[in-house]
Amino acid sequence: MEREIEEIAGHLRRVERVLFITGAGMSADSGLPTYRGIGGLYEDRFAEEEMPIEAVLSGEMLQQRPELTWKYMLQMEEACRGAVFNEGHRVIAQIEERKPGSWVLTQNIDGFHGDAGSRNLIEIHGRLRDLFCLNCEYARTVEDFSGLELPPWCPECGGLVRPDVVLFGEFLSEDRVRVMQRELERGFDMVFSIGTTSVFPYIAQPVLEASYMGIPTVEINPGETEVSHAVDYRLAMGAAEALGWIWEAAGLED
Repeated sequence: MEREIEEIAGHLRRVERVLFITGAGMSADSGLPTYRGIGGLYEDRFAEEEMPIEAVLSGEMLQQRPELTWKYMLQMEEACRGAVFNEGHRVIAQIEERKPGSWVLTQNIDGFHGDAGSRNLIEIHGRLRDLFCLNCEYARTVEDFSGLELPPWCPECGGLVRPDVVLFGEFLSEDRVRVMQRELERGFDMVFSIGTTSVFPYIAQPVLEASYMGIPTVEINPGETEVSHAVDYRLAMGAAEALGWIWEAAGLED
């Protein structure tokens, strides 16, 4: 393990553009649950109503029974409330600061990468705290949902307000996909896959393509994933611990 850490750190010192692909395991050290629902913020397979959580947290259900979908989005927000970014988020932001061509592609909707200081950030599934109206241009950021009427209605037009997250059955944001494609076309010198099962093609493909092209690839995940067979280095541990060791070994703080 120590040899792998040193080799990863050596690559990191030499490269300029690093891509960090992160999932729910990235925020596990902040006390958030790992993947079951959207953005890793719901653990149970079924809702209290004996419906699959994928059905409750779907775009279709939001339209039909917004109070039900919002009930579980409130529970997800409660999981984030009071939690903060961890050492892993901080390390990634520090690497980005020293290597400005680096980017973060995250599936998480908790906003922790931005809170930690990452600016080259693609929150591909959105951000839970950002709300918008389905009928007009009204939008606001809400740090605590406990004071909201559920479901919330727009104060300007009376339309339904929802979080800017990708619910089950919905398409990704065209703007975010466009930024992701632009940066992938520019290319990266090193790719990390951290805390994600990589089940979505747009999450796995950058790792697989980098591996095929001989670009250094690193996976940080306690369990095996869809890309484990392809990476150059696999660290079977938590994100914060592994990134802390890599940061220390790379000596980039100097």
